[in-house]
Amino acid sequence: MKAAVIGGSGYLGAELLRLIAGHPGLELAAVQADSSAGSAVADRYPGLAPAYAGVEFGEIDPDAVAGVDVAFVAVPSGRSLALVPRLVGRVGCVVDLGADFRLKDASAYPSWYGFEHTAPGLLAEAVYGLPERYRAQLASARLVASPGCYVTAAALALAPLVDAGAVEPAGVVVDAASGTSGAGAVPSSATHHSRINESFDAYGLLTHRHTPEIEQVTGAQVLFTPHHAPMTRGILASCYARAASPTSTEEVLGLLEAAYAAEPFVHVVAEPVATRETYAANTARITARHDPRTGITLVLCAIDNITKGGSGQAVQAANVALGLEETAGLSAVAVTP
Repeated sequence: MKAAVIGGSGYLGAELLRLIAGHPGLELAAVQADSSAGSAVADRYPGLAPAYAGVEFGEIDPDAVAGVDVAFVAVPSGRSLALVPRLVGRVGCVVDLGADFRLKDASAYPSWYGFEHTAPGLLAEAVYGLPERYRAQLASARLVASPGCYVTAAALALAPLVDAGAVEPAGVVVDAASGTSGAGAVPSSATHHSRINESFDAYGLLTHRHTPEIEQVTGAQVLFTPHHAPMTRGILASCYARAASPTSTEEVLGLLEAAYAAEPFVHVVAEPVATRETYAANTARITARHDPRTGITLVLCAIDNITKGGSGQAVQAANVALGLEETAGLSAVAVTP
């Protein structure tokens, strides 16, 4: 099947190119990126040269990719809104890695994202691209809204317990730390290496834009605090919720194990989890503890923010939508060390 990557010069775009290169059912038909138009993929990302020798970035033009089986849109939030309506119905499936079609309530966009949503009709059609929760809806989807990286970790950790009534849905706390690649390929004063290296800081206090997305997917009221961690890739989400009734660590782990028993990319383990265990893999590693002294249940989830939290998950959702093997082109094995 033919695939196009729109916004291919960023980190998510580069990861999409890496994954498509090893995908048995997808072939790159076009890669577009206005900031790199006319330059070679191999010049920007030499590590991709073996797969894309001679391939150049084209200018972003939805008309130029009409007819492909899947178009991955990896542009900054706010820009997808102008591109996706020109693609839906003209390609087999659109997978938007931005936030423009994730929230179901169009009125939430001005306050959380700073723009008016101009295609509310497509919000109703967009399927949230977390296969572990929306697999049935993803089958044959024309538009997939791929989740945010923080949301993926928090949702995988919390949703089964909220669904089972094992934790109170109010007053949930999510503390999560991300590698610097989550800020994108263009550094800012807040994400420059000299600012992040040998430091650890919280940001977006009370106002981070992923908050309503976490609440939408988990059904919980969430206080979300993201952090910058001095590493390139990875997210570790520490989620705290009050138990709805007396429970134990064994019972909580049992609920999570039952929820993910058939999932190829979610591993529930007894030991503490670390981001290194998911590096460059489409894997989520989850563990949990219940503290009888405080009545709090703690769930930890580690993922690679660029893979399971970004491009890998987008490919996983596209596989489902296109009727391909869900695990095609994706590995659950992390890079070690």
